[in-house]
Amino acid sequence: MTFRLPSAAPLLRTPQTAVLEGIAGFVPPDAVTNDALPVAWDVDDAWVRRRTGIGERRRAAAGVTTGDLAAAAARRALAVAGGPLVDTVIVTTSTPDRPMPAMAPRLATRLGLGEIAAWDVSAACSGFVYGLAAAVGTLTSGCGDRVLLVSAEVYSTLLDPQDRSAGIVFGDGAAAVVLRRGERDEPGGVLALDLGSDGSGDELIQVPGGGAQERSRPGDYGPDDRYFRMRGREVFQHAVTRMTQSAHTVLKRADWAAEDVDRFCAHQANTRILSAVGDRIPVPGERHVTNIERVGNTGAASIPLALADAAARGELHAGQRVLLTAFGAGLTWGSAALVWPELPEVPGIDGTDGTDPAVRTPLV
Repeated sequence: MTFRLPSAAPLLRTPQTAVLEGIAGFVPPDAVTNDALPVAWDVDDAWVRRRTGIGERRRAAAGVTTGDLAAAAARRALAVAGGPLVDTVIVTTSTPDRPMPAMAPRLATRLGLGEIAAWDVSAACSGFVYGLAAAVGTLTSGCGDRVLLVSAEVYSTLLDPQDRSAGIVFGDGAAAVVLRRGERDEPGGVLALDLGSDGSGDELIQVPGGGAQERSRPGDYGPDDRYFRMRGREVFQHAVTRMTQSAHTVLKRADWAAEDVDRFCAHQANTRILSAVGDRIPVPGERHVTNIERVGNTGAASIPLALADAAARGELHAGQRVLLTAFGAGLTWGSAALVWPELPEVPGIDGTDGTDPAVRTPLV
């Protein structure tokens, strides 16, 4: 028998929750503009912008991994938070450096955090919201006092050079947040969450090969099965429906009306999906937080990267009510509501200043 909370039931039943106290993002400096896309794809800037809203996407340099971008974003977020002691690291990604072990323990060691709890979350583009729920659970259960949640992707390693539909959309990047245990009425407190999944749609967005299934039946797979595949038309409808429903559930749990939302940040899939979801909640376009035009779709990193970018630009202010929603492979989806806190200055997401080792070479 399957049990599920009623849609209006509050997910956070205690006065304590996770409170945001630091955020930062990092994107590689190498930008691929629409004019620089492969000639064989037969696309131009106007065509790509019209279909996706994207003007450029970032690519990690040769030898730079997901872990390198994660470490760069994590260091920045910890600095924003004042360098606090962290006792848990959660990494969300669809492009881990290796199938095993998880990335989080290695990241904790690279950051000098000691022998702390660390694990990965795999929920594709919903990863940040799923990771946020894991952080809330960790903190409210007493298993940790402060969590470093990092979302990072190097999607360029999964893209088929012949597949323009994915190639024009996806970019590489990372973002991190620092969360501490606190009260729900504090600025920065996560007020409500909603998560969902539907495994019957698992073939709509996938990398078919590369796992135990291929190893057990190698004759069923070819080299191209190691690449990312997505059935875009079907995904569009699922994404709009699921994100809209989940956002409404979180609004009800937070006791907010749509007009109470000051800033709305959805997974940066493409501008058509963002507009469709915003219209159905509804939240007007001027309240949307988006940076897809400059970085593309960065998977699990897209929501925290957009938030970090907006914070660095002074576009997020203490006391604003922020609604998040995401959709990804699995199929998975999720939403969250929080009130934005007062934060120290947040650095820009670009890695072009040369101050971080991950700009050109892999970290050690």
